[in-house]
Amino acid sequence: MSGEPRAIRILVVDDHPVVRQGIAGLLATESDMSFVAEAATGREALQQFRIRRPDITLMDLMMPEMNGLDAIIAIRAENPEARIIVLTTYLGDVQVLRAIKAGARGYLIKSSLHKELLETIRVVHAGKKSLSPEAALELAEHFSDEALTPSEIRVLRQIAEGDANKEIAARLAMSEGTIKAQIRNIMAKLRAKDRTHAAMIALKRGIIEM
Repeated sequence: MSGEPRAIRILVVDDHPVVRQGIAGLLATESDMSFVAEAATGREALQQFRIRRPDITLMDLMMPEMNGLDAIIAIRAENPEARIIVLTTYLGDVQVLRAIKAGARGYLIKSSLHKELLETIRVVHAGKKSLSPEAALELAEHFSDEALTPSEIRVLRQIAEGDANKEIAARLAMSEGTIKAQIRNIMAKLRAKDRTHAAMIALKRGIIEM
């Protein structure tokens, strides 16, 4: 029996075939890593995890059927020790926090995969956590910000949909005065210049999704 350590077995989850192929190419050059399975949706990721039991799962966040966040929660519910690294093109402090709270051990921006992916896999496989410098900066920048309430987030979603105050009030069964007060709070908390700016900030930070 060889004294060589077993290769790190990796599941790659992304709805873009070119991304999965690119990662497979990167892993193929590493003697201590093995690409064992791939998936294009969160639902497939859960199925492949059950079948292959990878050491590391690389998980995109924005996917059809079941998104990456829900897939992380589902996998970790069955396997609390699962080691999952988020790969995403979206960088927002709220999104980073949600992924970490769901149990992700690493967070990487796709634009920096070539520089950071292999080292991040090894760090997370060794039992540590790893955030990309961009993700760590986003978290630090908004660390002391006052969080929006669930009600304010619902109002923000309607603003992003283009609804006027009257429509938002009717949809959420609130008075127009309450909606106006909530919008003032939202703009103060997000340091936004106007409603449109508030919606743009919320989308960028991952507070809401479209």
